[in-house]
Amino acid sequence: MATKLLRPCFHFPLTRLQGAAHSRLYASRFSLPRRRSSFVTTCAADEVLRSLSKNGEVAVLVAEGTQLVQEACRRHGNAPTASAALGRALIGTLLMGSFKEEGERTQVTFKGNGSLGSMQVIADTYGNVKGTMSNPSADPPLREDGKLNVGAAVGRGVLAVVRSHPKNEQPYQGMIPIATGEVAEDLARYLADSEQTNSALALGVSINRDTSIRSAGGFLIQVLPFAGEDTLRQLEVNLASVPSVTELLHQGLGRKDITARLLEGIGLSDVPSSSLCPRYGPCEIGDLQDRMKRAVALLGPEEVKNIMREEGKIEVTCEFCRETYQFEQEEVLAAV
Repeated sequence: MATKLLRPCFHFPLTRLQGAAHSRLYASRFSLPRRRSSFVTTCAADEVLRSLSKNGEVAVLVAEGTQLVQEACRRHGNAPTASAALGRALIGTLLMGSFKEEGERTQVTFKGNGSLGSMQVIADTYGNVKGTMSNPSADPPLREDGKLNVGAAVGRGVLAVVRSHPKNEQPYQGMIPIATGEVAEDLARYLADSEQTNSALALGVSINRDTSIRSAGGFLIQVLPFAGEDTLRQLEVNLASVPSVTELLHQGLGRKDITARLLEGIGLSDVPSSSLCPRYGPCEIGDLQDRMKRAVALLGPEEVKNIMREEGKIEVTCEFCRETYQFEQEEVLAAV
């Protein structure tokens, strides 16, 4: 099915399922993200690159997150379908949450009735992203076309997105029904319906026979509502011909190459692109132990003492990092 970028007057996104393994490309309505010039860095492997078109009407975010997704799946011990679902959600939330205001966080939760159960991903503006799911062993039968059935694993239910910032008294929250469970289409529908954001979103995760991650990435195209007709027509042409994200990566194309492909016929701005290096977590031992200790301290001195009397220890596991630590009573009480 051919995919076209939608004019602002349209209300529903068009979709095209990509042919390559575990990739999706979806189009919805457009908007341009805030410009941040402080995000400039050099990444060894995984990277999120944000670029502007020459005419200033289009912003393109391209993410390569193969190592990030591999780290997440290693920690959770995922089955192949669970890896594809979590990988898409990690890259999608990363793209939605990057290059925002300092301190802003984006939380995406899929509450579906599939075998995966609930899946939650949290990202900050600097590329830190982490995720968890109820059943990492979810691996339903393949689809008729031989591809992993992420839609069945996620199922139907509710997609909830929360954007929070320290300056705001209340976080912004939006919810929509899960339409397909394929992750990318549902996130694109959320952006269109709840945030009135006009965008084209593609996500892809390719898995080797040994269940390791071969490649993972995605892109998010955002356009000003008053973008010219020539720009919209050229973007439609480009998206109609672009292969899946994983195929682009398998061809050896880097983030700049993919950006150039998406902006072909429109051109890239002379303004330097912004980039950040995404990573899973943070899961560093010191930071993780401090957060766990503060969480246990919230129980209060009496409850901590009761747990120690009954269990003889206080053991805490981070559901995102899958790290477990034991604390002495004195350690926790000192933090109360």
